[in-house]
Amino acid sequence: SQDEKDKLTWNDRMPGYAANLGLILFMIMLTFSAVFGVIIYRITTAAALSFSTNETTRSNVRVTVTATAVIINLVVILILDEIYGAVAKWLTEIEVPKTEKTFEERLILKAFLLKFVNSYAPIFYVAFFKGRFVGRPGHYVYVFDGYRMEECAPGGCLMELCIQLSIIMLGKQLIQNNLFEIGIPKLKKLFRKLKDGRTEPKEMDTNQSKDPQQWDLDYSLEPFTGLTPEYMEMIIQFGFVTLFVASFPLAPLFALLNNIIEVRLDAKKFVTELRRPDTVRAKDIGIWYNILSGIGKLSVIINAFVIAVTSDFIPRLMYQYAYSQNGTMHGFINHTLSYFNVSHLKAGTQPENSPFAQDVLFCRFKDYREPPWSQNQYEFSKQYWAVLSARLAFVILFQNLVMFLSVLVDWMIPDIPKDISEEIKKEKSVLVDFFLKEEHEKLKLIESFITRDKHKHNTGTKDQRIRAASFCQFNRSQKDSFASFSSHHTEV
Repeated sequence: SQDEKDKLTWNDRMPGYAANLGLILFMIMLTFSAVFGVIIYRITTAAALSFSTNETTRSNVRVTVTATAVIINLVVILILDEIYGAVAKWLTEIEVPKTEKTFEERLILKAFLLKFVNSYAPIFYVAFFKGRFVGRPGHYVYVFDGYRMEECAPGGCLMELCIQLSIIMLGKQLIQNNLFEIGIPKLKKLFRKLKDGRTEPKEMDTNQSKDPQQWDLDYSLEPFTGLTPEYMEMIIQFGFVTLFVASFPLAPLFALLNNIIEVRLDAKKFVTELRRPDTVRAKDIGIWYNILSGIGKLSVIINAFVIAVTSDFIPRLMYQYAYSQNGTMHGFINHTLSYFNVSHLKAGTQPENSPFAQDVLFCRFKDYREPPWSQNQYEFSKQYWAVLSARLAFVILFQNLVMFLSVLVDWMIPDIPKDISEEIKKEKSVLVDFFLKEEHEKLKLIESFITRDKHKHNTGTKDQRIRAASFCQFNRSQKDSFASFSSHHTEV
């Protein structure tokens, strides 16, 4: 019948879920493809600049390639962020969620997943993958059969990670969080005014001389679309501050300065550029709390890996306490270098011009491998496995220690201060006393009503007994008079 409501079945929702899964995987692969494209740019540009005839260009190859690649990454991130926001909204609409709350949660989850991968994929590559798959002398890994995979600087990838994180974080905050928030509403407001001026004819009336009303002025402002973009900015910034803070300790300071500026910019935007938002009552921040909690737990693991894998903290400790003869860092560089016999180079890969006067038989490269005179030449040495075990042990120890300290601090510092909790207890005790007093008064009132009813009932019973006794006496007198009359009549 027409009164029955149509409900979407699993078969109706299946195409929407399949489209969501497929497009989300496609967008993630698109992000990885962009990162891989920047890697190819770095490799090819470094190779091209290395053959330059200018000495200054050849000496600054690494700085030039790193700076330009980070800028390209920043531009790609800004473009894909806008695309991912629109795609996430469309994917949530085709799911047809049942309630508005479910719609918001699914939209936030999709947008966060896509923007998380987009914002942090280049940083993850530099932190954990760059320089790990380059091979060794005589057996390098090549891309397109002519370009070697890029390596970290001799000092490691930690400094490059710091540069990458600082440029992406500061550029994203300056351009996307500040310039776009002010510029885009102004452009939309101007476009709306031009569109309204073309479509609506100008009406001449006598009221034009008066000042326009406030609601007329507010109509030309940009509609308020919700707080999701504001929350998303803070969540992504929180990820930059916490996930890789071990490589860029100044990230919290720059985030604080950005937030001080953004508070004023948001105030100006909400007052002068946006329509007045509709107030909606909410119990808490919703799914954002779970996202923040997840990022906080993930940041502990990632920082542990940054300290253990990206930096030289663990190899230095291992050398100082396990391999050093006098307990100092003297000889650490020599300990981290392995030997390679130059005669084992493949044909066509030897250096053309040697800067040395005499022939070189052995060269050194940074890795823990067996020397060429060993039976297992160029295999990973015992030092490599010892350092790897120490790194994994540090990750496990660091993670459990930080988690334990977080639980301990959470237990020691309550969510509600002690004075406020005492005031809440006093307020509750006052309310309980008040309610008890009210109930006591009600009980007294009820008892008084019951007593009054009992008194009335007892009084009524007495009256009924008196009336019944008088009635019986009356009946008895009537019977006696009737008997005397009968006897008198008989005598007559």
